[in-house]
Amino acid sequence: MAEFSRYRRRVGSVRPSHLMFTSGVGSLVDLPNFSVLVKGLEDWKYEKVGDSPAVITEPRLLAAVQAVLSKTVEQPRLLAAVQAVLSKTVEELKPAPWLPGADQDPNGEAARTGTPVVPFPSWMRCTACNLLARIDSQVFGFENDKPNKPHEARFFHECGKGRRKNLVVGARFVVACTAGHLDDFPYLEFVHHGGTCPAVEKPNLLMEDHGGNLGANVRIACQRCPATRNIREVMGKRGQVHLPSCRGRHPHLGTFGSCAKQLHVLVVGASNQWFAQTLSALAVPQAGAGELDGKVEQFWANLQHVSGIAMMPLMRSMPPLSYEFEKWTDDELWAAIERHRAGPEPDGGKEPEGYPDLRTPEWQVFSSATLPEPGDEFAAYRHPDGVPNLLKGFYSDVIQVERVREVRAMIGFTRLDAPDPDDPNLVTRAKLSRSNPTWVPASEVRGEGVFLRLPEELLAGWEKRVAGSRAIQSHYEAFGRFREYRYSARTGQPFNEETRYQGWPGARYYVLHTLSHLMIRTIALECGYNSASLAERIYAGNEDDPRGGILIYTAVPDAEGTLGGLVSLAEPDDLVRLTRRALTGARHCSSDPLCAERLPCDPEDFLHGAACHACLFVSETTCERGNRFLDRRFVVPIDAPDLAIFPDVP
Repeated sequence: MAEFSRYRRRVGSVRPSHLMFTSGVGSLVDLPNFSVLVKGLEDWKYEKVGDSPAVITEPRLLAAVQAVLSKTVEQPRLLAAVQAVLSKTVEELKPAPWLPGADQDPNGEAARTGTPVVPFPSWMRCTACNLLARIDSQVFGFENDKPNKPHEARFFHECGKGRRKNLVVGARFVVACTAGHLDDFPYLEFVHHGGTCPAVEKPNLLMEDHGGNLGANVRIACQRCPATRNIREVMGKRGQVHLPSCRGRHPHLGTFGSCAKQLHVLVVGASNQWFAQTLSALAVPQAGAGELDGKVEQFWANLQHVSGIAMMPLMRSMPPLSYEFEKWTDDELWAAIERHRAGPEPDGGKEPEGYPDLRTPEWQVFSSATLPEPGDEFAAYRHPDGVPNLLKGFYSDVIQVERVREVRAMIGFTRLDAPDPDDPNLVTRAKLSRSNPTWVPASEVRGEGVFLRLPEELLAGWEKRVAGSRAIQSHYEAFGRFREYRYSARTGQPFNEETRYQGWPGARYYVLHTLSHLMIRTIALECGYNSASLAERIYAGNEDDPRGGILIYTAVPDAEGTLGGLVSLAEPDDLVRLTRRALTGARHCSSDPLCAERLPCDPEDFLHGAACHACLFVSETTCERGNRFLDRRFVVPIDAPDLAIFPDVP
């Protein structure tokens, strides 16, 4: 919080991965004694970082970020091309600014280097006298005089009640709209019914929480006039008419604008106040390429200007190239640069709708007959004996991924409504900076994984067998209702029937996704990682591009996630045992028969069938689709045996 001289010391800490999921730009972070808002990218300072690595390299992900941020919505056609060019300003992926040594020297540069935040909401309440006032009213004091205990930073009020310095906490309520705006609750206007206090311009208020079983029961009273009002009057849909119009405020950017969206009252800490919009990619080499070719692709931004072998000594003298290519001679490196330069040019045609395709290069590597040479960032092996005999009818390929790096970049965030994984423009994305950013926040984790590929003839035959079934039709129709309800509920616009089934993942996705969750829950009991430390990537194609594989991998920074416990479970005997246990356990659920009989029917729009927390659901950070598109009946027989792709266990 370097903006105010009084608040220079750090007030807390979060993991780098939290900045991608729960505590990124524009989000409220709950500290022990108050909450703060993470500021925009213009306030992130890297001057003190020095020689520490401040750039994460992943060319495919960087290109995808540029493509998404360059797309415009409802732009005039004549300006679309120009706007797309101007918007491609992102040049780097950066982690949060950080320096080691904050614990050793709490007063040094390390303690003053970090992600900038500002206290929010701006209205605070004394826990002793219930005084409600703004921070800038100078009624409250602030103390953070323990360098080694930033979590004890707090606001206080010397009101004479109880202890000398009574704790002050943030007011409970804020307002937000679906355009991504966030603002303080208008307490003054609310208590005075849209007007002002007749006694003074900015009076202090009282906030008294009386509790109750029928929702919020919080009374706001003015200290200078008889005005009083209960927060209950603006809660729910009927209370929204009493709220003022949105001011278009982005507190993380310090800007205001015009907005016609309806405001919604939120409690500080509500899970829907912030949803990250991110893209992720695995740092895999090109299919059939060696480690050197993968390194050249990774650092192409640095190597593209090398015009001849004579420049190699100069190039090798500059980090990070000075240590990334030590294994190879100048001749080998120059040959790899020439091969990359002579490769196919990027497609200059029309960009596809939706998110950029980051899965195809990964699928090409995992489905290739020859895996890339093992390197520092990616190493994958096939067991010499191939797929175990007992699993021949279940898997067509098993790959042990000993090392893999995942990079995730944040491109924006939304409020009240989560981003759609298939349609980036369904909800309004809030910007990370006031101007077009030259970089976006990113994080990387290194881990291990297991890739399982199902036989294509098995998947294709199953799809034909269940194509006309009531179960598949029920899921298909539920997806259409889900699309309609979600679109119309937030936008208030008529639903386009032509796009009702846009993004339908297909029947085979249910099989692959369900099998992935079954294996994750089973593997987590033995691999040494809990299920929240695992992640999945589903490779499900279509008739034109048949795919059928799942990757289960570790996605946590602790110990770099490469302890070997997950890879070892892909050994033949262990894999047979785990598959048998997963499929056997899927036949029954402690919530049966309710779980086994579940199918979405009109007007229901949930996107799962025989699935629940007792049998299939996993944590939000593990599942790539929010525990949707799951159904046990498509994997093992539970009610209609013909629907199961695996009628027997190995």
